Amino acid sequence: MFVSQELRKKNIAEYLLYMWQVEDIIRAYGCSLSRIRKEYIERFDYDEEQKEEMTDWFGDLVRMMNQEGCRENGHLQINKVVMMQLVELNAQLLGSTKFPFYNSEYYRVLPYIVELRNRGKKKEESEVETCFDALYGVMMLRLQKKDISPDTTHAIKEITTFIGMLNDYYFKDKAGELEL
Repeated sequence: MFVSQELRKKNIAEYLLYMWQVEDIIRAYGCSLSRIRKEYIERFDYDEEQKEEMTDWFGDLVRMMNQEGCRENGHLQINKVVMMQLVELNAQLLGSTKFPFYNSEYYRVLPYIVELRNRGKKKEESEVETCFDALYGVMMLRLQKKDISPDTTHAIKEITTFIGMLNDYYFKDKAGELEL
């Protein structure tokens, strides 16, 4: 089973970050399925059937990126929908009096969100997406083995806690166990 399928069932936040990374991998190979197959998929120790499945999956994503106009930047509609679900759930949780710990965590990360927005270009995006942008940015820095300041590390820890809570509520909501 693909990593994406497994993550989608168990951790929607990690799924979204993973899918953003896959979008960037596709862009790094120029949205060329033959290059992805030859230079990326072939590096893995998969049998031929698994390689074919991965090639088909990447092929579908490449087609979607071309159709949706996100070859250079932006996110696939399938990822935007997940983000919208998280944004809507966040608003519902904040609008309810039944989730004081969630509200408390939200207000704990809000100063970091404001600071990130002030530094960035995307001032109109939701607080939730700003958090994901921060998590993705730090993930990329770690992959590049770059230093991360103590202040950033602290902010990311708080954001991770907040997004972790939202993730848990997402699955409770999907299971019909969340009463707003």
